Amino acid sequence: MDGPEYFTAAHPTASGGGPGGHGGPGGTVGDGYDPYGADRPGNTRAFPLGDPYEQQRDPYRQQQPYHAPPPAPGHYDDGGYGQQPPYGQQPPPAYAGGQDQHPPYGQDNVTVYRAGGRSAPHVSGPRPQWRELLVGIFRTPTAIFDRTRDHQVWLPALTVSLLYGVLAVLGIGLTHDDIVNSTFSVALTGLFAAALGFTVAGAVFGAVTYALARQLGGAGPWKSTIGLAALIGWLTDAPRLLLDLVLPSGSAVVQAVGWATWMLCAYLLTAMVRRVHDLPWGKAAGAAAVQLVALLVLIKLPTLG
Repeated sequence: MDGPEYFTAAHPTASGGGPGGHGGPGGTVGDGYDPYGADRPGNTRAFPLGDPYEQQRDPYRQQQPYHAPPPAPGHYDDGGYGQQPPYGQQPPPAYAGGQDQHPPYGQDNVTVYRAGGRSAPHVSGPRPQWRELLVGIFRTPTAIFDRTRDHQVWLPALTVSLLYGVLAVLGIGLTHDDIVNSTFSVALTGLFAAALGFTVAGAVFGAVTYALARQLGGAGPWKSTIGLAALIGWLTDAPRLLLDLVLPSGSAVVQAVGWATWMLCAYLLTAMVRRVHDLPWGKAAGAAAVQLVALLVLIKLPTLG
């Protein structure tokens, strides 16, 4: 029994006949080629590979050779018509310098607090205790200013201001004699007035420093600026007042300590403004200049003379 004929399409001959002759399967009618002979039962048609209408739709599209290298990462062949790549194959956005790079992990949505743009960003932390604050201002000023930036220090500043007022009245020669030789009520009133006056003065000096820092581009909070400014101003001058209790104001030791503590106050106050308000050294010194001049003219020079 003969098997089925899979590839028996009729081929035209000079006589016009093929397998089966005239009228047979796959034959032709008369001379010539029968275009429908391959569609009759028992015959097969050969179909071209690919889409036969692709060249008609896009006559300018060129197929890549069989061994063409794959496209580079992030590149999509749009066929020259500006088509967008399929969903999920869009190239990543370009970052700094137009380079195709991804941002570092965890830094794509980070905003760094930089107001002045010159000093390093602060490292905030829990509010320091009294001992940490008072000792840290002299031992580790940068770290303590960073920790205190977002916290208020009203109670330490108020306590130090009141004590400094009492010490200032007792340390200055003229007021010391008046307080010691007066009655208890008068002495108590004088001490309270001096403590209150120096507290208000410290708050005013700190407010002026804060306002100047904001005018120069700083963005630090006012509560920590005023409190730290008062602490720095009074703590740095305390050693001179303690020497005034036992030595004359015009002695060389008191004079040297007075000028040294004023220079220390200038450094600490400038460093505080720089860290709290994130300003360069020049602008921080400009913001602290008014308070430094006021401390020198109103307090230092009268008592030193």
